[in-house]
Amino acid sequence: MLHYAVVFLVIALIAAVFGFGGIAVGAAGIAKILFYLFLIVAAVTFLFSLRR
Repeated sequence: MLHYAVVFLVIALIAAVFGFGGIAVGAAGIAKILFYLFLIVAAVTFLFSLRR
């Protein structure tokens, strides 16, 4: 059980470095772009499936 606590502590420290370092803002911007891109692709695929 102590092993899992140490592993989660290391993960939390890495996440804190990314969060406070400003990398999270860039990642959030990329995630928004990818979300809208995949949403458009899903809508186009759905419309093409209706035409069949």
